[in-house]
Parts: sequence; C-alpha cells; structure tokens
Amino acid sequence: MNPRPPDANAESPYAWCRLMVSLALMTLGGAGMYSVTVVLPRIQADFDVARGDASLPYTLTMVGFGLGGVLMGKLADRYGVMVPVLGGSVGLGLGFIAAGASGSLWQFSLAQGLLMGLLGTSATFAPLVADTSRWFTRRRGTALAICMSGNYLAGAVWPPVIQHFVESHGWRQTYMGIGVFCLLVMLPLALVLRRRPPEPPGPVAAASPTAGAVNTERPLGLSPGTLQALLCVAGVSCCVAMSMPQVHIVAYCTDLGFGAARGAEMLSVMLGMGIASRLISGWISDRIGGLRTLLLGSVLQGVALLMFLPFDGLVPLYLISGLFGLFQGGIVPSYALIVREHFSPAQAGARTGTVLMATLFGMALGGWMSGVIFDLTGSYQAAFINGIGFNLLNLAIVVFLLRRSARR
Repeated sequence: MNPRPPDANAESPYAWCRLMVSLALMTLGGAGMYSVTVVLPRIQADFDVARGDASLPYTLTMVGFGLGGVLMGKLADRYGVMVPVLGGSVGLGLGFIAAGASGSLWQFSLAQGLLMGLLGTSATFAPLVADTSRWFTRRRGTALAICMSGNYLAGAVWPPVIQHFVESHGWRQTYMGIGVFCLLVMLPLALVLRRRPPEPPGPVAAASPTAGAVNTERPLGLSPGTLQALLCVAGVSCCVAMSMPQVHIVAYCTDLGFGAARGAEMLSVMLGMGIASRLISGWISDRIGGLRTLLLGSVLQGVALLMFLPFDGLVPLYLISGLFGLFQGGIVPSYALIVREHFSPAQAGARTGTVLMATLFGMALGGWMSGVIFDLTGSYQAAFINGIGFNLLNLAIVVFLLRRSARR
C-alpha cells in the first residue's frame, strides 16, 4: 500500500472541525484578558488602592500574554499544539480560581499575570494560529482569519457575561465560576487537537499566491532573523497606531461630553466590525498574499486615523469607529500568514508567537504612550498624529518587503 501523501488531511472536514474547536478555545481563553477590565473598579474598591495600582493586573496580563506566546509556540513546535493548550486550560482555570481567592492586590496580580496571562491565555492564541496555518493551503488566509476572530469574539461575549454575574454574585464568585467552567469545557476540547499536522516537520517551501515558491532559508533574500525582526518592528508600529482608538475611545468621548456609555458603544461597534474585517481580509489574502493584505490594511488604517482629526461629532465618531474596525481587523492575521508563507513549518509556532508578541507589545505601548501624550498636551489630537506616524513606519517596512518580493 502506498503511504498517504503528507497533505492528505489538509482542508479536509477534520481540518475544518479542528478550526471550529480552535475558534472556541480562543474565545474561551480570551476571558483571561477581558475579565480584569470589567472587574477593575471592584478590585480598586475591594483592595482599597489607587486606579493606577488597580490597572497593574491588566498590564501584567498583557505582558504575560505576549511572552507566553513564544513559550507556548515552542512547546507546540516540539510536542504538538494539544500539549500547550491542555496546560493553558489548566493554567487559566486555576488562575481564575486563585484570583478569586486572593487576599491582596499582589496575589491577584500574580494570578492574572503568571497563571492567566503567561500560562493560560497565551496558549489559546499564537499556538492555535500557527497550528491552523499548517492544516490549510488554498484557504489558509480565510482559516487564519476565522481562528483569530476568536480574540474579538471574546471581547464581545465575555464582558457583558462577566458584568452580569459580578452584579448578581460578586466578582470573587464570578472568577471562581469562570475558572471551573474553563476547566470543564476547555480540557475536552483540547483533546480534539491531539492529531499532529499533516505536513512533514522539516523545512517545506510554502507557496505564496503572489510570489510562487519561497526559499525558507533566505526568505525575500534576507536571513530569517532579519525578516522576523522587520516583521516585529512592523507589528509594534501598526499596533501602536491601532491602540489609540481602541484603548482611548471611551475616554475621548467622555472628554468631548458624550459620556462613557457612548464611547463603550463605539468600542463595541469597532470590535464588531473588526470580526467582519478579519473574515473579509482572510478571503482577500488567499488571493493576493499576506504582504499585500498587510499593505492594504495599513493604508486603510492610516486613512481612518486621519479621519479622527477633523471630525469630533457624535454621529461622525460612530461612523469612523465602524470604519476603523472594518479597516484594521485584518492586519494582525496578515502577520501570521506572512510567517507561514516565508518560514519553515517546523518553526511556525515559535516565529508566529514572536511576531504576535510584538503586536501585543505594540498595543500595550500605544495605549500607555497615548495617555502620556494626552497628559502633556491636554488633547488627543497629538496622540492621533503620533499613531499616524507609527502607521507610516509600518507602511515603509511593508513596502520595502514587497519591493524585495517583486525583485525576486
């Protein structure tokens, strides 16, 4: 009997089933990132600390999320994605339970940053993205977009659910309940991922829709380390720009006199349109490739940021927020596709985790930087201009890489 070809399971019904499981796991894992923003006022009151101190758990969670992506990616490369996801499910569940039982802010912060960020949520992001890229060929961009929509779905689903139970049962009981729920649901789902990817573990030249066969030893004529470094700088730059509206839209609306509720609605519109953007961009990337999709998203994101400068009315801000979400939602998935197109599949987990870590650091840096600029200037106008500047840096890197791709 002839052995099965290495890609026999690619884009099979099992691959699509696996994609839906990955989407569910990413949506569930996102609870670790969004829960702390909902309970922040309760944490501040319960532990009797300042607002800045109460914000520390979120910062630690995001740092742990980014660093953990690299660690979990390496584990997935070596042992398969099921291992880090199983560990992440346990870390996330125990993290929620430990945070709910914490007696001080430092204990709560440790549970958030170490258990829920570094060991929990991180296992349900970069490793799942890298794994999904290895099960699809022709529809790889679409599959990656669907998988990474789980991050936005988590942002749409978890906050109202958590807020409901916090108001009715208290934040500690809510945290413990989520922890038990994650353990009961995520562990069985992780077992579905036990089959290893159909591709061989050694270097395999990926095919780009726009560039043909790719040399994974010298991608785009650069060393792998150089290309990854450029992608990391690009990821930081685009997400510094992206974070300005996402992190500060509520405060911006409050300053304009529209109230926090209107700002929260605009954020919801932004994230909702982001889901549609990821799906549309995934379809586009299957036809034009990751680099060109990243260029398109970066250009459109810059246009949306420019629109925030002259318009500050209520209706225009709703429209611009929706456009911003529609324009930028496909940017981050493009990085995962670029990594898959230009690097060895055997390194997919670690390299995807590193690049996605850079995007998360960009979000954290941009959110903090915009606040500092506002404190210095008393206005968000300069912060928007700062975001546009970083977006131009991202564009310059993408154009440079595209020119090298065209020459080759």
